[in-house]
Amino acid sequence: MPNDFNQQVIEEFRANAGKVGGPFEGSRLLLLTTTGARSGTRHTTPVAYLPDGGERVLVIASAAGAPRHPAWYHNLVANPRVTVEDGVFTYEAEATVLAGEERDRAYARAVETSDGWAAYQAKTDRVIPVVALRGIETGPPNVNGATSFGTMLTSIHGGMRREIELIRAEVAAGGPGLGAQLRVNCLTLCQGVRAHHTAEDQGMFPAIAEQRPEAAAVLERLDEEHRKIAALLDELQQVVSARDVEQATVLAEVDRLAAELNAHLDYEEAQLIPMIDG
Repeated sequence: MPNDFNQQVIEEFRANAGKVGGPFEGSRLLLLTTTGARSGTRHTTPVAYLPDGGERVLVIASAAGAPRHPAWYHNLVANPRVTVEDGVFTYEAEATVLAGEERDRAYARAVETSDGWAAYQAKTDRVIPVVALRGIETGPPNVNGATSFGTMLTSIHGGMRREIELIRAEVAAGGPGLGAQLRVNCLTLCQGVRAHHTAEDQGMFPAIAEQRPEAAAVLERLDEEHRKIAALLDELQQVVSARDVEQATVLAEVDRLAAELNAHLDYEEAQLIPMIDG
C-alpha cells in the first residue's frame, strides 16, 4: 500500500482504539512494527490478523497476491522481535513463520473467513507465508492512552465489547455451519474474558474491598455476575466445540453472552471508576 494511505490508517487506528473505516471497516486489524532488515529503521504497517488462542495471533504476508513478499515480512524474518498494537494494548512479540501442515491449516482457516485469501494465493506462485506473533512479557501491560486505573479499565472493556461485536458479525455473516477460524475466535474470546475476570477477582477486587469497605455490596454483585458470565462462557465453548453446530445456535449463545457481559461492564464502570480514580 502507498505510505500515505498506510499513515492515514495508522493515525485513525490509534485515535479510535483500533477502529478504522473505509476498506478496513469491521475488519480485524493490528499495527505491526518491524525493524528494517537492511536499514535498521522501525516501520509500522497495518496488517490483518486472525486470533489463535490467547497467547498468539496470526498475520498473513499476502501483499494482495503480489509476486514478492511484503517488506514487513522480510524485516521480521531478519529481526523476529516486533511490536504489536491491537487497539487496547501495545506489546513486544516474537514472530515465527509457520511451516508445513501448520501453515496450511492456518491458511485454510483464513480462506474460510474470506474468499479473498484464496484469490491472493491463486494470483501468485509463491506460498503465502503465515506468521505467528507471540507476546513477550516485558513488565506491566501497556494500555494505550491510559492515564489512570479507570481509563485503563475502560480501554480494556472497550476491547472486549469490540471483540464480541466482531464475533457476532462474523457468525451472522457465516454459512449454516461454523468454520474452524470462527470456532477459534469464539474460544479465544472465552479465554480472554476468563483471564480478565480472574485478574479482577485476585487483584483489583480484593484491593478495593480492603480500601473501600462501603463497596462490599457492589463487589458482591460483581462477583455474582462473574460467576454467571463464567457459566455462559462454558455454554458457548461447549456449543462451538460441537461438530455439527448450527449458525443460529451459536448466534443465540453469542447474543446471550453479549447482553450479560455488556450490562456487567456498564455496571462495573459506573460503580468502580469513581472509586479507583477518585
